[in-house]
Amino acid sequence: MHLHAQNARYGLTRGTTTVDSKDVPLLVIEVKVSSVAKMSDEENKEEKELDLTSPEVVTKYKSAAEIINKALQLILSDCKPGAKIVDLCEKGDTFIREQSGNMYKNVKKKVERGIAFPTCISVNNTVCHFSPLASDETVLQAGDILKIDMGCHIDGFIAVVGHTHVLQEGPVTGRVADVIAAANTAAEVALRLVRPGKKNKDVTEAIQKVAAAYDCKIVEGVLSHQLKQFVIDGNKVILSVSNPDTRVDDAEFEENEVYAIDIVASTGDGKPKLLDERQTTIYKRAVDKNYHLKMKSSRFIFSEINQKFPIMPFSARALEEKRARLGLVECVNHDLLQPYPVLHEKPGDFVAQIKFTVLLMPNGSDRITSHALQELQPTKTIDDDAEIKAWLALGTKKKKGGGKKKKGKKGDNKADESAVEAEPMDATSNGATS
Repeated sequence: MHLHAQNARYGLTRGTTTVDSKDVPLLVIEVKVSSVAKMSDEENKEEKELDLTSPEVVTKYKSAAEIINKALQLILSDCKPGAKIVDLCEKGDTFIREQSGNMYKNVKKKVERGIAFPTCISVNNTVCHFSPLASDETVLQAGDILKIDMGCHIDGFIAVVGHTHVLQEGPVTGRVADVIAAANTAAEVALRLVRPGKKNKDVTEAIQKVAAAYDCKIVEGVLSHQLKQFVIDGNKVILSVSNPDTRVDDAEFEENEVYAIDIVASTGDGKPKLLDERQTTIYKRAVDKNYHLKMKSSRFIFSEINQKFPIMPFSARALEEKRARLGLVECVNHDLLQPYPVLHEKPGDFVAQIKFTVLLMPNGSDRITSHALQELQPTKTIDDDAEIKAWLALGTKKKKGGGKKKKGKKGDNKADESAVEAEPMDATSNGATS
């Protein structure tokens, strides 16, 4: 399977082959899985109704979030030493399919719904995207650090979640607690900085500062994306780490947008590597690419993918395994599929992930996916860092009642920040959220 280094490095969480958002393939918001959207004079009106100004859209996002939060809880309850990872991943996927399939069954117009991102359980120094095939025998062991990552959509409106759990009883201590606290505190800061008027680079700088306070690194190549209908990797992007090799377009957050915020922290150097291309099992159809495949098995698999998974990422586990192994290679080699590689830090490094979906509503930010953390006892503290504490003290909801707020000067974010209720994160609890 062909996958050069840049794909592995920058395709970390969304399968993109470049971080310049101009090069990221875009999907049209109105694309439907079963039919091509009709063009009309009311196209602008139709598009407007597909954002958070529509109560129906908000309901669909929250319905997807409710399913994915329950799916995460279900998987966590079954994460025990000896459990096969593939069984857990399949259980998560089955739950999402069944629960979403029960919604919008009796409507005239068919509503697409189901898995937006296959269930992944990446253990210890494995960073992401481990969702093995049925033949895989990998089992969980006591003390493992699990990153559970999954997504659901209703009518293309996507909710994703990522959570870190340690397979042990009692409080999590030492460097493992440090890295989970780093990811979670960075996620809490991101929640407060992804707000109308702020810029993507503000978040990039802040999350790196938070990780450094815990003597950890934010993992390179992880991208947080804007979500739109049927678009899991929208054009507005938050880069995890700035360096001379990577760049994304500057972007400002706006009201009624939706974001998947993905924070991955490591006790290592934060530069994960692809060790074995055969571990890659998650792909996404590159809708702007075409090629006449030579092998019969490739054409068969590609036809099945176009029929079953034309837009959202999918697991090769959902395909016939022997035929898929042969056919997927040619599809990837000719860029018809974007792979989501399984990446690793060095053995002995600890990696933690917190991912959530946030709606930038008119009344403030609404985080719709999350799960409570275990009790953490990190060796580091942010108590002496005034800037991080100030970020965490920012509210996420606008004040209720009263007249219109006095507008600040253009670009003056202080006016915005003073108009929200104080909902500070309790630093002493290490941000265990419910």
